[in-house]
Amino acid sequence: MTVSKVKDEVSVKKGIYRRFFKRPMDFILSLMAIIVISPVLIIVAVLVRFKLGSPVLFKQKRPGLNEKIFTMYKFRTMTDEKDENGEFLPDGVRLTKFGRILRSTSLDELPELFNILKGDMSIVGPRPLLIQYLDLYSDHQKRRHEVRPGLSGYAQVNGRNAISWEDKFNLDVEYVDSVSFIGDWKIIFLTIKKVFVKEGISSDTSVTMEPFRGSK
Repeated sequence: MTVSKVKDEVSVKKGIYRRFFKRPMDFILSLMAIIVISPVLIIVAVLVRFKLGSPVLFKQKRPGLNEKIFTMYKFRTMTDEKDENGEFLPDGVRLTKFGRILRSTSLDELPELFNILKGDMSIVGPRPLLIQYLDLYSDHQKRRHEVRPGLSGYAQVNGRNAISWEDKFNLDVEYVDSVSFIGDWKIIFLTIKKVFVKEGISSDTSVTMEPFRGSK
């Protein structure tokens, strides 16, 4: 068998997984996770309500598959503190010690399991970013929206917020071009490892990640 035929067969197998098996796997795993960790979800929700107030959930519009806008859910990690002009204080001021714990353990991301259950997101895929970034993407970077955004992704297990935007987008597109069952499970296991060692939570100059202002 020639090298080109082998590559074609591999491509077909990846396409079958992406089209027919990835979404059912997402649904089953997210439903199982919600059931198993429901006590954790309840405890974190109560702690957020007690320490940060209401609302417990942070909701924000994000672009998903084919740039379709959806509402993403996360546990709230910041206060609503504002300055004398009614503007929110910087993230570093509003992010409490409790909020940092939620982020460092990725517990704030758990409500996204409901986004996965609904079909807005996938367990593995490029992270959903802000709507205002859409007009700043190059044609290459826009390809990250050819798949559903993920709870974790290839960029997250290769640096997360500690790498540059350009590197992150290149990894996202690399994932889009190589979606596979084995690849997804590698990312899932690497994500679990990253959560325990708490790598890449922040960039070198920000508590999370600097805003994307377009590629140079």
